[in-house]
Amino acid sequence: MEIEPFAVELWMGQFEGQCQYNLAETCVRSLTIGELLELCGTDETELSAFLSMKMDYGSVDGSLQLRTNIANLYSNVEPNRVLVTHGAAGANALIYSALVSPTSHVVSFVPTYQQHYSIPKSFGADVDVLQLRKQDQFLPNIDELRAIVRDDTSVIALTNPNNPTGSLIHQEALKQILEIGEDCGAYVVCDEVYRGTDQVGAGTTPSVVDLGGNGVSTGSMSKAFSLAGLRLGWIVAPPEVLEQVTHHRDYNTISVGMINDYLASLALANADVLLERSRSLTRRNLQILDDWVQTEDLVSYVKPSSGTTALVHYNLEMDSYQFCRQLLEETGVLLMPGSAFEIEGAFRIGYANDTQVLERGLPLLSAFLHQVN
Repeated sequence: MEIEPFAVELWMGQFEGQCQYNLAETCVRSLTIGELLELCGTDETELSAFLSMKMDYGSVDGSLQLRTNIANLYSNVEPNRVLVTHGAAGANALIYSALVSPTSHVVSFVPTYQQHYSIPKSFGADVDVLQLRKQDQFLPNIDELRAIVRDDTSVIALTNPNNPTGSLIHQEALKQILEIGEDCGAYVVCDEVYRGTDQVGAGTTPSVVDLGGNGVSTGSMSKAFSLAGLRLGWIVAPPEVLEQVTHHRDYNTISVGMINDYLASLALANADVLLERSRSLTRRNLQILDDWVQTEDLVSYVKPSSGTTALVHYNLEMDSYQFCRQLLEETGVLLMPGSAFEIEGAFRIGYANDTQVLERGLPLLSAFLHQVN
């Protein structure tokens, strides 16, 4: 099986360790274990459970406590509809292994995380894309989706909140997408790793699994929960999907680590506290980014409604890879080139890292923009 190189991961793997100001980071500022315990209202005695923890495989589906805490992130989900995975990347890979074959037709909303079209393509599936456009606020055109799907469409794939643009599909549009999928017998696979970071209101948009019986949600501890180091994610799906996923999981990761399971369960028992921290940070930092965009005449964007990233267009005759590489070399500021999402004249910026990183990096970015103009 051949698969396209993963552009985002190649860039981060090559350059993340070389930067001084990481504005390519997509996680809300990562927590230390000490910070996690403090936020959860406990102390290091909580870690004493590790001493008596027997290091076997544990529950291969994820502990009941963890699956219960994950289920509580949704409105109408029971723990038996949750499968714990090795990160959201593992969750997405397992879903496509279970649902996609060489005879499948897949519709993927783009720009998006590359897994959602490159993995189906690697299986030989026929993949069509629904282009999200700046003039539409990077929201899907429902009529275009109706025209793209076919009687044999098996998966409609999207990220919501969107990576890289930060656009957010609200409940009524999600219901329409689910209905379109239901009409052609397709599952709607929604990567919801940024769910819980909306800029207004309570901060959490309904999940596809709470809106339709053909919804499949993937999530993780990495982005909104600031615990990427746990490498722990999940799938919430109808029983027949989980059955197929489990068969593939048995050949793949088998289970996640018991320590990871324990810490994730502790964190999700205090999900409201962690998400409040994330919303406070993302809302404060997006205001800083928005103020910068409004005063910087060489850039434009659609202000994100959720998530931790924005897609910023620049008005320069310079391809995005060259732009981001030269910026890093001259200033120490790391961005993600738009070419990683097959978009030129743009870069993805992550604004949810330390506020000081953003405040120090943006002036350097401005100086560089005007230097190369």
